[in-house]
Parts: sequence; structure tokens; C-alpha cells
Amino acid sequence: MPDGLPHPLTGEVFASPVPPGTGWPDDPAEPRTPLERLAREVTTCRACPRLVAWREEVALTKRAAFAEQPYWGRPVAGWGAERPRLLVVGLAPAAHGANRTGRVFTGDRSGDWLFASLHRVGLAERPTSEHAGDGQRLVHTRLVAAVRCAPPQNRPTPAERDTCAPWLDRELALVGEHVRVVVALGAFGWAAALGGVRRAGWQVPRPAARFGHGAQARLVRPDGEEVPLLGCYHPSQQNTFTGRLTEPMLDEVLGRAAALATMER
Repeated sequence: MPDGLPHPLTGEVFASPVPPGTGWPDDPAEPRTPLERLAREVTTCRACPRLVAWREEVALTKRAAFAEQPYWGRPVAGWGAERPRLLVVGLAPAAHGANRTGRVFTGDRSGDWLFASLHRVGLAERPTSEHAGDGQRLVHTRLVAAVRCAPPQNRPTPAERDTCAPWLDRELALVGEHVRVVVALGAFGWAAALGGVRRAGWQVPRPAARFGHGAQARLVRPDGEEVPLLGCYHPSQQNTFTGRLTEPMLDEVLGRAAALATMER
């Protein structure tokens, strides 16, 4: 294996995993904004030994289809608008998706479904998100993962979930005042979103609202603003291949979120 491989878009050579501050697209060498500084902290985290070992093993062994590409191989930060009206909370990076590309929900089939739908409802400028640095932009929207490293079998342990939770807390502290709608992808994202906003001092339903596709719960920010939480099945291959989640179903939830997020209040 060579010391480095060229990035598919820029042609610059990077080692796998990618060292911080070496010029990977969207990885600022000198973070200036609070969100950029948070991203630098997130993407250099090594708190969970099992997750560190797995993400780096995947980055080195790769998948045959991506054998000629460098892999990010680090935790994945939130991405999108800095003053988001819509916050989308998912599970974790995919081993050969965001763990390869360095951008949340980018480079795998789940991301293909999500970004295509975001584009159809007016929340993404392009219908695809294949690599960091590809020119994609989100409209009033920010994507975050509850767990920031790719976990084996997409199953973080409870301890790993809890260790990662402060990153969501800190992101909410920076963007929460702007958020008008939260969309949770899957039951894991739903629980993480409820936990995060509760720790941030938001009012949440009691007893806890149950997840379901199309479910809606009422959250209240500390400033008294009501914020709907919408549930959506995760666009995993298992859900999309079996028809449990269809494009119209995904578009309905994200379209409803877009309408609520842009509504003047």
C-alpha cells in the first residue's frame, strides 16, 4: 500500500487515516468560527478505543471499490448551515461512507437517499453528496450524528453513545437558538435528539414521546419557542431495499420539516 492516495476530487495525496490540518476538503487548517473549532475537536477525538480501532482498520483495509482512495478514518463533525432552522439527527457515520469521505451522510446509499430527498424538497442545492469539497450546500439545514465514529455493525455500545453525547450537547449550544424543527432518523436518532435537547434545558414530552415514521412531538426551547420533533425511518439499505421506507415517505417528512422550518414565526 503506498504512503498516500489521491483525493478523488482534488488529486492531492493523503494518508489513511487523514492527519488533521493537511488540507482535506472542509477540514480547516486554522478553525476560526465556534463551529469550526468544535469540528476540529470532534474530528481529533480518540475517547473510545473500540471505535478508534475500527474506523482506522477500515481506513487502512478499505473496500475493493474504494481501494484507490484515501479514507478520512476519523470522527465526523456536524455539517451544514451555521444558523440552521432544521437540524437532522442520525445514528453514526458509515464505515465506507462518511468514514471515507469525511462528511456526514456522504458517500453511501443512505446518504444518496437522504441528499436526493433534501434536494427534492429544497433543502440541498444538489441531488448528490459524494465527497467533501464537491460544492454541495444545505439550505437552512444542518446534519449531525449522535455517534461521531463509524461503529462495527453500525451498533455503538451504550458507553460509546454516552461518551459521544457531549458533542451533540455542544453543537446544540451553538446552533439551538436558531433551530425551528428537528428531524430524527430512526429510533436511535430520536432518543439522541430528545436526550440532547433535554440536557440543553428544553422542555420535552412526559412521558417520553415514542418514535415512529411521521411521528411528531412538541419541544420547547428555553426562550419559549415551540420546536416540532419529527420522526423518520432511517434511510438504511435494510429499510429502503425492503420498501419500509420509500422516496415519497422520506419526501413527506422532510417536506413537512422544510415547510415548518421556513414558516415565519
